[in-house]
Amino acid sequence: MSPTTPPPASGTREIDTAVVDTAPSDTAPSDTAVVDTALVDAYPPFGLRISAGDLTLRPLRDADLPAYTALLRRPVFADMSSDQVFPWYDMDPEQRVSSAVQFQWHLRSKVRPEGWAISFGIFLGEQLIGMQDLIASHFAVRGVVSSGSWLTLDQQGKGHGKLMRQAVLVLAFDHLSARRAETSAVVSNGPSCGVSRACGYREDGLEVIEENGRAKTIQRFSLTPEQFRRPRAEVGVEGLTDALRARLGAQG
Repeated sequence: MSPTTPPPASGTREIDTAVVDTAPSDTAPSDTAVVDTALVDAYPPFGLRISAGDLTLRPLRDADLPAYTALLRRPVFADMSSDQVFPWYDMDPEQRVSSAVQFQWHLRSKVRPEGWAISFGIFLGEQLIGMQDLIASHFAVRGVVSSGSWLTLDQQGKGHGKLMRQAVLVLAFDHLSARRAETSAVVSNGPSCGVSRACGYREDGLEVIEENGRAKTIQRFSLTPEQFRRPRAEVGVEGLTDALRARLGAQG
């Protein structure tokens, strides 16, 4: 899942989903606008940008929140009774939106060397189509990242889930010198597990967790730089400044 909303007890999980309808309410501000350099100096993650094929990944800004709230109201799961449903999603839509927006602000306040979660909006053109997170704890010591993601139901299976995962892995391995990446998914989530395997992850054991009073079996995956299956599309990373490296514990 993605901690772009309050995370479940199991930590991060992935789901392979994507693009929303092109309604005006779902359209984020143009990324061509100049980001206030004073704001980036104060909060370096706002300057981070990853391009991968037709996709752009960047941390959400306050100007993106209207598009984000519209995204949160859209269907993500075909079967709301399945084990794949995230606890944060399985609630009244207005409560979901309120909690998710507050959690975005919470994540911004926690980017420090001891632990961080960068929540990337996924943009297809100017359209916000989903979220991809990259998370680490004591990265300078462990060199390990984990990830979570979600996209809307109407575009699942179009390849966006794989490419956005590969994009953050390029950031992690090539630019932050991560030594290991981890993720997980409920065993019934075939598309998500398929994305992990397509990226080169190897199965790393099963875990039974509790969510909302239900037992769920989770498949864990791990990946090293040598195992990583890189995307065909070119991936570009901008805005990884020394100040941001320091916040992530990725200096040197």
